[in-house]
Amino acid sequence: MNETRHHVTLTVNGVLREATVPGRRLLSDCLRHDLGLTGTHVGCEHGVCGACTVLLDGEPVRSCLTFAVTVDGHEITTVEGLARDGELSPVQRAFTECHALQCGFCTPGFLCTVTAFLRDNPVPTEEEALEAVAGNLCRCTGYQNILKAVHRAAELQAELHAEEDR
Repeated sequence: MNETRHHVTLTVNGVLREATVPGRRLLSDCLRHDLGLTGTHVGCEHGVCGACTVLLDGEPVRSCLTFAVTVDGHEITTVEGLARDGELSPVQRAFTECHALQCGFCTPGFLCTVTAFLRDNPVPTEEEALEAVAGNLCRCTGYQNILKAVHRAAELQAELHAEEDR
């Protein structure tokens, strides 16, 4: 039996993209297999680990729980879209500076989660930072460097905004 295919148009990392997908195609699979954006990782396939987190209209979502047809006409930002003009985003820089990654499998989900979190809460407390990343699991680190990176990213973003205001 042939499954009905649907045409979806979405803006991914600032670029208008189109795909024809089965109705049950997950956004994670659409991004990776149909659009060739392999930065979004799939870990648990149940929305628990956070590795597949992307930004949907600026808000973090689990792409392994989201059907591609439901994002037709929306804007998606993946880890590939966080860097602008070849320069790492403040969050990416902070993760690098603070050694907040080891194997890197969970890192794209953390980066998207923290990017959205700091947009809404630019000066987080330790408790707020911990709560923000609680939905992202890392098997390699003890989270200390990830939390340091959240605060360092907040500092880097504040510096960037101060420079822009001059």
